[in-house]
Amino acid sequence: MGWFRAGCMISTKLSAKRNLCGLHIFRIVQPFPFSPIRRIFHSTITKQEQVNANRKTDSFLDSANSVYIEELQRSWEADPSSVDESWDNFFRNLVGQNHVKGMAAAGVGVSGQQSIQESMSLLLLVKAYQVNGHTKANLDPLNLDLNKDAIPEDLDPAFHSFTESDLDREFYLGVWDDSSGFLSGNRPVMTLRSIMNRLEQTYCGNIGYEYMHIDDSSKCNWLRNKIETQEHINYDVEQRKVLLDRLIWSTRFENFLAVKKKAEKRFGLEGGETLIPGMKEMFDKAADLGVENIVVGMPHRGRLNVLGNVFRKPLAQIFSEFDKKAKHGLSDDGEVGDYMGTGDVKYHLGTSYDRPTRRGNRIHLSLMANPSHLEAVDTVVLGKTRAKQYYFKDCDRTKNLGVLIHGDGSFAGQGVVYETLHLSALPNYCTGGTIHVVVNNQVAFTTDPRSGRSSQYCTDVAKAFNVPIFHVNGDDVEAVARVCELAAEWRQRFHADVVVDIICYRRFGHNEVDEPSFTQPKMYKVIEKHPSSLEIYQKKLLESGEVTQEEIDRKHNKVESILNEEYANSKDYVLKRTDWLSSHWAGFKSPQQLSRIRNTGVNPEVLMNVGRAITTIPDEIKAHKQVKRIYEERARMVESGEGIDWALAEALAFGTLLVEGNHVRLSGQDVERGTFSHRHAVLHDQETWEKYCPLGHTMPGQDEEMFTVSNSSLSEFGVLGFEMGYSMENPNALVMWEAQFGDFSNGAQVMFDQFLSAGESKWLRQTGLVVLLPHGYDGQGPEHSSARLERFLMMSDSYPYVMPEMEPTLRKQIQECNWQVVNATTPANYFHLLRRQIHREFRKPLIVMSPKNLLRHKLCKSHLSEFDNVQGHPGFDKQGTRFKRLIKDQNGHSDVEESIRRLILCSGKVYYELDEERGKGDNAKDDIAICRVEQLCPFPYDLVQRELRRYPNAEVVWCQEEPMNMGAYSYILPRLATAMKDMGRGSYDEIKYVGRGASAATATGFYQVHKQEQSEFLQRAMQTNPIQFP
Repeated sequence: MGWFRAGCMISTKLSAKRNLCGLHIFRIVQPFPFSPIRRIFHSTITKQEQVNANRKTDSFLDSANSVYIEELQRSWEADPSSVDESWDNFFRNLVGQNHVKGMAAAGVGVSGQQSIQESMSLLLLVKAYQVNGHTKANLDPLNLDLNKDAIPEDLDPAFHSFTESDLDREFYLGVWDDSSGFLSGNRPVMTLRSIMNRLEQTYCGNIGYEYMHIDDSSKCNWLRNKIETQEHINYDVEQRKVLLDRLIWSTRFENFLAVKKKAEKRFGLEGGETLIPGMKEMFDKAADLGVENIVVGMPHRGRLNVLGNVFRKPLAQIFSEFDKKAKHGLSDDGEVGDYMGTGDVKYHLGTSYDRPTRRGNRIHLSLMANPSHLEAVDTVVLGKTRAKQYYFKDCDRTKNLGVLIHGDGSFAGQGVVYETLHLSALPNYCTGGTIHVVVNNQVAFTTDPRSGRSSQYCTDVAKAFNVPIFHVNGDDVEAVARVCELAAEWRQRFHADVVVDIICYRRFGHNEVDEPSFTQPKMYKVIEKHPSSLEIYQKKLLESGEVTQEEIDRKHNKVESILNEEYANSKDYVLKRTDWLSSHWAGFKSPQQLSRIRNTGVNPEVLMNVGRAITTIPDEIKAHKQVKRIYEERARMVESGEGIDWALAEALAFGTLLVEGNHVRLSGQDVERGTFSHRHAVLHDQETWEKYCPLGHTMPGQDEEMFTVSNSSLSEFGVLGFEMGYSMENPNALVMWEAQFGDFSNGAQVMFDQFLSAGESKWLRQTGLVVLLPHGYDGQGPEHSSARLERFLMMSDSYPYVMPEMEPTLRKQIQECNWQVVNATTPANYFHLLRRQIHREFRKPLIVMSPKNLLRHKLCKSHLSEFDNVQGHPGFDKQGTRFKRLIKDQNGHSDVEESIRRLILCSGKVYYELDEERGKGDNAKDDIAICRVEQLCPFPYDLVQRELRRYPNAEVVWCQEEPMNMGAYSYILPRLATAMKDMGRGSYDEIKYVGRGASAATATGFYQVHKQEQSEFLQRAMQTNPIQFP
């Protein structure tokens, strides 16, 4: 039977000395051939441990030394309570009267006497297959895995002291109340041959199970019950015909495109076609188990097939996307010129669909659009799934499911995969489990696994999180369907992640114009001769007589006819916005549709009620004395209306949005307290450790999750992606991510570049996500000073050389820009900025250079009247109460001030330092005006021109604290020049610069140098002589 390997007979003495429980023990004498599946098993040397007779509390599954067992047996015979309960159970089942009764109850006898050592060895043999059986499984469809020497020795019966003469002996496995599978109760006596057959069929077939690393016995037992004791699922004839039909559609789709679009990249699924029937079976099973919505993220390989065959995206639309002359730009009512953005390649696009299942259910499917950055979409899917669970009130997390499809190289290589898995059990990021499907090509782009990972399998990272992994031969469509269904069952039962590893191949290399034999010649010689999974399955069903050739031909002809018809229709297909837009966002305006400007002031009574609610600490909460003082001071601010600081302004914005019925969510590292200990959104009882969130009690009966503030894992990329996905589900939510320091945001640069800045343009997907990036130069060095403001401004798509329409009733400047970049300087302006995100008819990402030392600056305060909507109050102007894109000089200047010799434009906290410098000494500079550009992008041309008209004789200066090659200077310069040129006020040459010089590092690490630099440019800004730089 091949169970006993030649030259590998292991003596009883050797086997007794080895600890066989859970260790991968290998006997590799010489290097073994490379396997594309990367079954590279590292040699494990196990030293013999000294027997310690006092270690009587060890579990029986942790020991196998014969001397040790005999010592335990003697101790048990003298006093059963002296050994661990598991050993007590073991001896009671296998010794004396209980053993005899057990065999009698089974109705059979045992040939010969079964010793304790044999019973132990038999249990360990079963365990060896449960742990390591996957290493012997038939997983590689190309049969390139020839590493027989790498198979763990404990799968050899000889390793457990059995010989071929034992094969037909009957053995009793015992009765184990807390186990299942082969060790479950009331199992009959079996011969060793039968046991080995069962183990081989279960663990060494076309599916390899990895689950014994899970530290929860109930989960292991559930899987054992599914894997071992259930009869192997044999699909009936009708089910097999369904699988055949789905496999025909999957295969013919790829073949059709290969003929029609030979020279086009499409990243086809050839070699992995069983993914399609596998996904459909998974979705059908999930729907049967109560899932109503599935959010999917996947790379480009196979995406078109998934779109067409799983998500039912119109085939004519898919085919039209290959046509370089395809018609675009018509709205749903036929109007020419509707906003279509820049678009994206066909294998990056998403869609959504209400899909009926075979058993009469319906399930909503969403496929997220994503870039070529593999795995970048992972946490975006998790965030969108979590948001759906909130809006559907899916508290059990059983109705909304996330599914991620991965490649083998990226699953092992991309760090965001670990970040995604790491979020799986965190309280405010958990989605009740994600199903991961790895389409394992056995090679990355051109990189072999031995160069692409250090682990045995590409999926090994998942084992760190107790995730079961089901490896499956991609040529066996029934096995693929089986594990996909099992994955859905696991997720719904345990609300935990699970991995399906479909081991397949790429028939045509990385893409259809690639030549894979340059780097994998042996593999592609095998692939060239290898039949497709469809051919293999058709042959199987024909040989079994379950289908006829005529039936198969009829199915093929039907599919081919539909494909040809849809291809013909694609010539006249016109892409519409509704092909991309989500129904939840119906009524929101596109960049080409005018949106009215709304006031963001709040009724004074509502402000007071909210202010009192969010500054009240219940008597039973024993807050830290310093935090209690902070809340008492906030209460005083609310009652007096004076001195409102940044943290209270933010809390008032949150609270007023909540009472208006909006969801508010803030996450990031340390956001509950705030990096700078300013927010204190969550109070910790100093005696009971109980937590209390005042904003969670803004109004009676408030939903617990309506306001969510959550410290995140130490991740930028993954967590920002999560919040990005969360914000895309529903527009009626203020969703924010705050960096610990703005400098650290570059750890999430892929999210900013590929999703946040360009998502609407590429995919017509709006988001109102707010990103808070602490920014400011105060001597903390190069990693705690700059949020890299220049990068966000550089990525803005506003054209700098033409004045946009700035008439308030016609202005669409923000709508036409890809995002907003703001550096606010007052608490009231920050309050209105946050509220503006919700009180408009469109959504745009908002990048905020949030303050650090302004959080407690004595002058950075606002009056409560600046927050309300009362005409005549300081915050109310002729446009109402709103966010101020530019704040004029605060010295009470009239509409025209001819005596002002210098107009300094700046942004952020440097304003307060300039204002302080201006007022120093007896010679205060009353001939210098300082204006704050609060909204940098899009640039407030109209308000800048207003100030230029106010100061007709002034020298125009841009001042910043960042180095000249950073900050806003490069962005401001052409736009300010355009505004000046439009007025006949000059152009570039008339704009002077004051700030730090160019630098490689964002800031100096020496505090005294920082102070000197700061002093020098502030004095230069106030100098009497005209500024000559540049």
